[in-house]
Amino acid sequence: MASRLTTTALSFLTYLLILSSFSSSTTIHPSNSDKVSLALYYESLCPYSANFIVNYLDKLVEDDDLLSIVDLYLSPWGNAKIRGNGTFVCQHGPYECLLNTVEACAIHAWPKLEDHFPFVYCVEKLVYERKYPEWESCFEELGLDPKPVSECFTGGYGNQLELEYAAETNALQPPHKYVPWVVVDGQPLYEDYEDFITYICKAYKGTATPKACSKQSRHSIPRAKAKSIPPVCYRDTIVSTLLESIRSATSLWMQ
Repeated sequence: MASRLTTTALSFLTYLLILSSFSSSTTIHPSNSDKVSLALYYESLCPYSANFIVNYLDKLVEDDDLLSIVDLYLSPWGNAKIRGNGTFVCQHGPYECLLNTVEACAIHAWPKLEDHFPFVYCVEKLVYERKYPEWESCFEELGLDPKPVSECFTGGYGNQLELEYAAETNALQPPHKYVPWVVVDGQPLYEDYEDFITYICKAYKGTATPKACSKQSRHSIPRAKAKSIPPVCYRDTIVSTLLESIRSATSLWMQ
């Protein structure tokens, strides 16, 4: 018990130190050479995060030509909040905290994008299909050794990774308002995030222009239709939903 408390305290101290360092500088990872930086700040059980990873981001990863001009960075924290004791609570409940941490551990265990993205995609596809309790099946499906991820998660290092992602996310400028929060070369795309490939093509300054960035291909990129409510998970949605439930119950009682 004392060991766990010590680990939690050290992790929280790490969070404060990292937050301090991020607060004094930009938090967006710069791209290497002519590459365009693409950062995704998300949470595992937000259905719109899962939809973006499965139906949009995967198209980038599958296009080797386009991916060659991009530095893709994933940050699985989203709208989670840190408590005073260094623990944290997630918008969609404890299972989201579990999967956020599992994905953080996978990114740490397999740092190369081609190694960790298939696992993240597999988990998020199960979220998209509402089968996320089966997430451990992704190890067998992809032929991965679960040991590095399980040791990271059960040993407490996953919590430290999550606090690092928390510090980074909480220091974003401008602050994130919801997830998925997609940033291209330091500029958030807001509700237009589904059209991220167009922004990548516009930001690219190199000479090896991918086919996807040709005028003909860019015109063929599907744009999201105008929506009255953007497909995002807002911060503090839990509170808003609770208030709405109270209003509805009060309205029914007064009838």
